[in-house]
Amino acid sequence: MTGTRRLARAGLAALGIIVIAGLLALGTWQVQRRAWKLDLIARVEAGLRAPPVPPPATAGRDDAYRRVVTSGTWLAGNDSLVQASTIRGPGWWVMTPLQAEDGRTILVNRGYVSGHITPPVPPGRVTVTGPLRLTEPGGGFLRRNDPAAGRWFSRDVSVIADQHRLNHVAPYFIDADSRGNRAGQPVGGLTVVAFANNHLVYAITWYMLAAMTLAALLYWLRAAR
Repeated sequence: MTGTRRLARAGLAALGIIVIAGLLALGTWQVQRRAWKLDLIARVEAGLRAPPVPPPATAGRDDAYRRVVTSGTWLAGNDSLVQASTIRGPGWWVMTPLQAEDGRTILVNRGYVSGHITPPVPPGRVTVTGPLRLTEPGGGFLRRNDPAAGRWFSRDVSVIADQHRLNHVAPYFIDADSRGNRAGQPVGGLTVVAFANNHLVYAITWYMLAAMTLAALLYWLRAAR
C-alpha cells in the first residue's frame, strides 16, 4: 500500500510539473505574440504616414495598410455593394474596378453609402490614393457571399472579379481616401486601423496560474509528507 501511495504521489507530482511547464510555455508564447503585435502596429503606422507608392504586383501581410497611389479610369457598371458597419452607421462599401494605366485592374473601395444605391463614377482619368487592403475571402461572420444574388458581406477580390468577368486583377483592393468626396457619397477615408493587443494581460494570467499551481503543488507535497 505504501508503494502504491508513493507511486500515485509521484504521478500527481509529475502531472503538476507538466501543468506548470505548460502554463509557463503559454505565458512565454503570449510575450512573443505581444512583441510581434507591437512590431506589426509600428509597421502599419509607419506605412500609413509614409508617402504613397505605386501599387505592388502582389501583396502579403507586410503590405497591408501601406499607402499607395495609382491613376486610371473607372470601369463603370461593374460596382459591387458590400455590407458595411462604420462610424456613420450601417450601410455599404462601393467596390468599383479601376483600369490602371499599367494595364492592371485594381478593385477600389470608393467609400461608404447609406442607401443601396451606387453613385456614378466620374468620367475620364482619376487618381486614387489610400491604404492597400488584403482580400477578405469567404464572407462575414456566419454569412457567405452570394454573388449570383448580389449579396456581399466581405470584400473578396477574386470572387468579385469573377462575377464581373474582370481580367488581370490585382489580388488586393485599395481603400480610397477622402480626396474624392467632393460630390458627397461615397464617403472615402473611413478605414479603421485597430489591432487588439491584450497579450500582456494573457501572459500575466498564465504566469500567475503557473505560480499558483506551483504553490499548490508544494503545499500538497509538504502536507503529504
